[in-house]
Amino acid sequence: MDSPHDVNAGDGDAEYEAADYDDAAFGASVGLGDRPALLVVDLINAFTDPETDLGSDVTDVLEQTARLLAAFREHDLPRYFTTVAFEESYGDAGRFIEKVPALRELKLGTEAVEVDDRVAPEGDERVVLKKYASAFFGTDLQTELTTNGVDTLVITGVTTSGCVRATAVDSLQHGYRTVVPADAVGDRAEGPHRANLFDIDAKYGDVVATDAVLEHLSTND
Repeated sequence: MDSPHDVNAGDGDAEYEAADYDDAAFGASVGLGDRPALLVVDLINAFTDPETDLGSDVTDVLEQTARLLAAFREHDLPRYFTTVAFEESYGDAGRFIEKVPALRELKLGTEAVEVDDRVAPEGDERVVLKKYASAFFGTDLQTELTTNGVDTLVITGVTTSGCVRATAVDSLQHGYRTVVPADAVGDRAEGPHRANLFDIDAKYGDVVATDAVLEHLSTND
């Protein structure tokens, strides 16, 4: 994948010019801290099955996330997953479900909201239930991270322009070093994916390759 700074929206008036950001001192690297955690965002069946209204082919994302999971498990570093699920009444979905009717697929207790078997949680790995885009909003994720002494959040999953971006912004706002492996996140379309990687890298976190995270873990035991 190209660097996020190479993102171009494809429209003359909406181009993302890397120089406009670089000249204004955007996009500095924050790096990984001493206690990173992996957060796998919404790699649930409804999003990983291309046959659903919400899904797309994110095979590559699943493969890279699986590599990161294996490394974080090997180094005994915290791992978390998220899912989105609503009650039968959808009373807990607010206006979100009006804006995105496809979210009606996400019913509590169904296979649609279970984490894809290819990256399934193991042992006591926690699945955080959320109702909206950010993994922080209305959840106890912050408490878990504090309890485990986490200073860095490595975010994978879907979608880059939705829940990944919202979580990255909130991660920064909660004081965490924020790292997004570009090849371990995905979206339904390339344009939003690339544009949001550019934006995250410029203002909210470090957009890197999965290999860079793995190399850091292997050299900082």
